[in-house]
Amino acid sequence: MPSDIKKIVLAYSGGLDTSVILTWLKNEYKAEIICFTADLGQEEELDGLEEKALKTGASKLYVRDLREEFLTDFIFPTMQAGAVYERDYLLGTSFARPLIAKHLCDIAEIEGADAIAHGCTGKGNDQVRFEVTAMALNPRLKTIAPWREWNLRSREDLLAYAEEFNVPVTHTLKSIYSRDRNLYHLSHEGGPLENPWLEPEESMFKLTVSPEQAPDTPQYVEIEFERGIPVGLDGVRMPPLDLFLQLNKMGATHGIGRIDMVENRLVGMKSHGVYETPGGTILRRGHVAMESICLDKQTLHLKDMLAVKYAELVYNGLWYTRVREALDAFVQVTQQNVTGTARLKLYKGSVTIVGRKSKYSLYREDYASFGEENVYNQADAEGFIKIFGLPIKIESLMQQQAEGGPKPDYSNFKRD
Repeated sequence: MPSDIKKIVLAYSGGLDTSVILTWLKNEYKAEIICFTADLGQEEELDGLEEKALKTGASKLYVRDLREEFLTDFIFPTMQAGAVYERDYLLGTSFARPLIAKHLCDIAEIEGADAIAHGCTGKGNDQVRFEVTAMALNPRLKTIAPWREWNLRSREDLLAYAEEFNVPVTHTLKSIYSRDRNLYHLSHEGGPLENPWLEPEESMFKLTVSPEQAPDTPQYVEIEFERGIPVGLDGVRMPPLDLFLQLNKMGATHGIGRIDMVENRLVGMKSHGVYETPGGTILRRGHVAMESICLDKQTLHLKDMLAVKYAELVYNGLWYTRVREALDAFVQVTQQNVTGTARLKLYKGSVTIVGRKSKYSLYREDYASFGEENVYNQADAEGFIKIFGLPIKIESLMQQQAEGGPKPDYSNFKRD
């Protein structure tokens, strides 16, 4: 191990992986280990963390409450962009990693550390997200990734190592899911989920009730938006964190936000994961409702195309890049008139848009009405259709001619 590394800042969760990593770093690098935990809404997972870190061998533990920053600087911009990875994944872990890495680098600078360390495996996406962020923010900082260095290859190996060195852990071989939790979502991987044919066991879910056990009466919620940002619920203005926590409770109660998907990891292999994103799922539907009446056709369609690229950048850990900032600039222009209220119905795992209104609405009843034609003359559609379909008509006539059919009549196409 490099002898020049004297102080390491470890991204620490207190779970099985980072608890073992803390001990392993002490054993192998003989360096001072400072732990950092980002409070992103893990709630009870933070209980007793400092005592555990110090007992395991850390010299100190930093805990920073980053929930507001997480919401306003990462969750909301991604929601405004409409970014969803591979049709289903709302990126709850993906955009949390750059934020954690940002503060990890900051603490390393404060402490004069030689390196940072993380508990990401050599097969996953998170290693890229952490390290690319560090490259962008402090390119001279060294990164240690124990999963790529040690000979431990499974959670069973970790448990055996923990037992050998008396590392306090709570995992057992009976409950061996790999989870990541923040205020936006809870992800589940590993264990029985490694077989994508098996339906997840109900006991695995921690945030949401099953849709079958959700209330038999639907709940209606109205979300008020200003420039694409949620600012109120059911007529009550409230701070971002309070608003989002309320949506989380509603979604959890009604079994909303469960996603079971097989996704393509950045490193090239597929993985099977299950996500619980109750509040985020509700918020996304509300935002979709607002954009449907506030954005013109060309802007909406281009935005939907770029949303795929935005999601890919976030998933691949490229948050701190010029291209993501450029996309954000485009998105913010599109959100200038996304102001109004969306009404949603929550019922047994579903979120249904049942109303939307805005002073900037481009929907006009007198334009869309099948009633009187004082704004739109239906007879005008004939000329539009002829011009719109002209390339198709010409192609069809030419095809007939090529196949020996009747020669097309070009008299209608002669120039004056």
